[in-house]
Amino acid sequence: MEAAGAGAPGSRLRLDELLAELQAQLTSVRAVTGRVSGLLDAIVAIGSSLDLETVLRRITESAMSLTGARYGALGVVGDDGRLAEFVPVGIGDEEISLIHHWPEGKGILGLLISDPRPLRLADIASHPLSAGFPPGHPPMRSFLGVPVQIREKVFGNLYLTEKAGGAGFTEDDEAVLVALATAAGVAVENAQLYAEAKRQQRWLEATGEVSRRLLAGAGLDDVLELVTRQALELTGADLAALALPEAGGERLSYRYAAGASAAEALALEFPAAHSASGIVLESGEPLVLEDFSSDERVASAARDELDLGPAVVLPLGAPGKVRGVLTVARHRGSMPLPAAAVQVVTTFAAQAGVALELAEHRRDAERLAVLSDRDRIAQDLHDLVIQRLYATGMRLQAMMPLVIRPEVEERITGAVDDLDETIREIRRTIFELQAEQNGSGPAAQGLRERILRVAEEMTGLLGFPPEVRLGRITDGHVPPRVADDLLHALREALSNAARHAGASRVEVSVEAGPELTLSVRDNGTGIGEVTRRSGLANLAERAERHGGFLRVGRADGGGTELRWQVPLTAATEAT
Repeated sequence: MEAAGAGAPGSRLRLDELLAELQAQLTSVRAVTGRVSGLLDAIVAIGSSLDLETVLRRITESAMSLTGARYGALGVVGDDGRLAEFVPVGIGDEEISLIHHWPEGKGILGLLISDPRPLRLADIASHPLSAGFPPGHPPMRSFLGVPVQIREKVFGNLYLTEKAGGAGFTEDDEAVLVALATAAGVAVENAQLYAEAKRQQRWLEATGEVSRRLLAGAGLDDVLELVTRQALELTGADLAALALPEAGGERLSYRYAAGASAAEALALEFPAAHSASGIVLESGEPLVLEDFSSDERVASAARDELDLGPAVVLPLGAPGKVRGVLTVARHRGSMPLPAAAVQVVTTFAAQAGVALELAEHRRDAERLAVLSDRDRIAQDLHDLVIQRLYATGMRLQAMMPLVIRPEVEERITGAVDDLDETIREIRRTIFELQAEQNGSGPAAQGLRERILRVAEEMTGLLGFPPEVRLGRITDGHVPPRVADDLLHALREALSNAARHAGASRVEVSVEAGPELTLSVRDNGTGIGEVTRRSGLANLAERAERHGGFLRVGRADGGGTELRWQVPLTAATEAT
């Protein structure tokens, strides 16, 4: 009994050890079982969504939960081998705003890109490739990173830092993270395919909407505003702004903008020769900017007013036919725009430019049809109406010697004057119709050329070409309404010289200095006394509404001089 009793304590001790060992194994099994269960739950969670951004965030959150990491991130590798996107978890918006810039794929993160194998470190700073952290970045010590692959191609890397309790990440953490990354690759591929399908659908809808509006005859302003809004939606940018060329392409101004800082963009105008938009306008090729606000190619006004970072500047139309320049950008410090989104909006901008070109051709065809009809009307007016009115006037004048009663003579003279005024109005209408038909209207031709055309037009009525002397006339210096009134005055003066003066020589002089002055002198007998002077009264009214005057009197050496003058400063302000 003693021998048995003496051995009892040893047996109980051995039994306690066995029970403790069994308990440890059971704890380990439960831990492994718990991790496996958590891993399975994580795989199910990340595969339950097709939204790419949601999938990336869920992968990172699951990895942090399984390993006990405080911070996590998933970096997407672009075609250039640098980080194209970076999804952080565990850092709040306020902390993110304090970080000087997003990770660029250098140091340890760059090592994982160039050598995509699991990397586990007890202290980040101890690694020879450690590049440190940018200003404002929270301190981090322990590190675990694994690649996320899709069909043997590295999509990105999963980064974890700061394991709970201050300990380093273990081999088990690494194994679990590798398993999660393998499953994540499948979920990411599905989300990418879904995102690409949605982008294509949005692109087709956007292009179709632009084409429909153009074919429906929508105004250009409405269409370009739509293009700008859709570019913002297609890219997920913070700002989309469309610049149009002005002053013959020498300057650019943002005419349409959507998103943040849209109001600031719409107030900007800048030289095309010193801007990224000008480069794209000339080359017709897209331009990628890493930092809009510091790139010297960007116009200084745009750099100062718009706090933008990654940007893409796109031509609206094909090379040689660029109708505008579209800029899509994110805030300064943001990640670059996704390559797939840039590709979609580039195609959209090109096709929108083609649609605008086709719509322009359609409008030109419609305008040509209208102008052809106007040309026919002008021809009919010239060949039929004027000839009949002129013949009627000649017959009435031939009857004057047969008239005995003064009141009848006065009525016939008034009728002849009315016919002359009607003929002048019809000729003016014919000229305006033909000016549009021949592309010689105000939009297509300078004032000098328009003056010469009036002189040429009136040569047939005068029977000889008038002598024209043009002084300093700069297009843009004379307001359009003043230029139109000047031409009316010139046509009326030459018509009077032909009808009433009996002149064999007419001199026309036009000078544009502080005042715009038209002088028409003839060597005839003068206008004479007529009962109606509605044409000259009309010219006087046209001068007075611009602050000017009309004077008609005898010229030095005989004949008549008509002087029509308006101050350009006052006329410009009134216009």
